[in-house]
Amino acid sequence: MGQQHTSNIILELKHINLSFAQSHVLKDLNFQVSKGKIFSLIGPNGAGKSTAINIINGIYQAQSGEIFYQGQLLEHYRANQSAPLGIARTFQNLALFKQMSVLDNILTGRILHQHSAWWSTFLNLPSYRKDDDFQRLKVEEIIKLLNLQAYRETQVSTLSYGIQKRVELARALAAEPKLLLLDEPMAGMNSQEKQQIAHFIQKINQNLGITIIMIEHDIGIVLEISDHVAVLDYGKKIADGTPEGIKAHPEVLDAYLGTSVRALVE
Repeated sequence: MGQQHTSNIILELKHINLSFAQSHVLKDLNFQVSKGKIFSLIGPNGAGKSTAINIINGIYQAQSGEIFYQGQLLEHYRANQSAPLGIARTFQNLALFKQMSVLDNILTGRILHQHSAWWSTFLNLPSYRKDDDFQRLKVEEIIKLLNLQAYRETQVSTLSYGIQKRVELARALAAEPKLLLLDEPMAGMNSQEKQQIAHFIQKINQNLGITIIMIEHDIGIVLEISDHVAVLDYGKKIADGTPEGIKAHPEVLDAYLGTSVRALVE
């Protein structure tokens, strides 16, 4: 796709700028994400966090700047290239097939890894059955990892919101991503559901080695599970470092998240 840029960094955004009409949404945004880490983007509503995720996912294209992924400069990058590159994501709003079972929803995430031709599926040939068995085996591994065994045959629409969010996470994992983008994975959850999702995010990161970029408003959980945190405000990065480093500047969180975190850092 472009020039090489080798390092232990899986993703780097350099001097990214993006405007919509008269609104400058991202202003000279720079950050690096290390392989195998949990990287969180935080900041108030309208700070540009979801816009940054949409650029990483290829949904938006920056007016200027560069994106390096696995050492490669991405040029003319579009959303349909993200999955083949090993980038998967979840969205703020659920995007599941509500009338399908948990198992079938997760299977839809395996499309890129299916090897059978359409006609072998139609004719139910041995090659199709072998491939189908393999895809289902991979899905069962994810179901076990995310503790969804009790719901595998359940219609998604009948499940609680927290379980549905876990199913969406499972479907993203089914694509076997190297980089997983989580856009407010705990939005709308109670504290118990948030802790459960946080546990599974850590489990995915540690057990599968998947790099995670997360947008999340629950600062307590962000500081608890992240390896690195960047703070955005009005499209600009105003802080960037480890959770301990961010904790050392609680005025940043007070000012830009509209919440006091002193109880979390003392």
